[in-house]
Amino acid sequence: MKLEEFDYELPENLIAQTPLKERCTSRLMILNKTTGKTEHKHFFDIINYLDKGDILVINDTKVIPARIIGEKEETKATIELLLLKDLGNNTWECLSRPFKRLKVGTKITFGNGELKAEVIEKKEEGIVCVKLIYKGILLEILETLGQMPLPPYIHEKLEEKERYNTVYAQNLGSAAAPTAGLHFTKEVLNKLKEKGIIIVNVTLHVGLGTFRPVEVENIMNHHMHSEYYEMDEKTANILNEAKKEGRRIIAVGTTSTRVLETIMQKFHQFQECKGNTDIFIYPGYQFQAIDCLITNFHLPKSTLIMLISAFAGRENVLNAYKEAVKESYRFFSFGDAMFITNKNN
Repeated sequence: MKLEEFDYELPENLIAQTPLKERCTSRLMILNKTTGKTEHKHFFDIINYLDKGDILVINDTKVIPARIIGEKEETKATIELLLLKDLGNNTWECLSRPFKRLKVGTKITFGNGELKAEVIEKKEEGIVCVKLIYKGILLEILETLGQMPLPPYIHEKLEEKERYNTVYAQNLGSAAAPTAGLHFTKEVLNKLKEKGIIIVNVTLHVGLGTFRPVEVENIMNHHMHSEYYEMDEKTANILNEAKKEGRRIIAVGTTSTRVLETIMQKFHQFQECKGNTDIFIYPGYQFQAIDCLITNFHLPKSTLIMLISAFAGRENVLNAYKEAVKESYRFFSFGDAMFITNKNN
């Protein structure tokens, strides 16, 4: 399967640079994955498309202000680190820039010395492992020194850090937001609960894969980086009961989807577990866990558009994207949403 099969034309002015004032006022495209038909709504209309007894699965990961800019102690050269994965004992895997200026033993100072880092391992593709040196609580230091790690296609400054987190974010550890969840407000979530929709949490800490484009011509040669996930017993029991009773499981985002499909592939049922997943979903994949999917509009040639193409059909997805461009939908992280469903309302 060729990379170019997942390409589409996108005018640059449709890439959303800032979040809307009200999260739930973003637009919502309804895509029927069976017929390919679309409808145009707003995100607050999602309530009308979910039924009593449906299970909504959200990713409760929380983005940390993981982008830190400092200078080499020896030369004062500017160094940027993006903290990706906590390896324990104050050791972190980071994306670094400029990678060539770093070597094992390089020391970097951030702020007025409240935080320092020493490179202890140099890997490939810009990745280094560093030992962090600080006094106090790391998160409090990052709140002062760090910036939200916005994707490179966003050029505007984010005025409010919390807008790059969902309203239900609680488990710290992500280097990027699970963006499908950014559209939910507490009011929308409460209305869903009042209607009888059951909301359960999983966790997937979004990592390096979000920042890595697919660069191989044959997508099956693409290497997915692993990301940490977990599911608790309560969530597993609710999902297993829903499966048994034929009720719909609706994933909020590709991150939740990857957790659910990973667990179902591994155990053939849902169960309490934690681990790392490098699951790569592209057309031909047989979904075992989810029935519907709430997602954003994704980058051309990305693993995310491949996943939704696997779920809804590549032609359906590309036709829907063409329509979204025509209708001036907002794309990517701060953009509009799509609900891929298996039935007509």
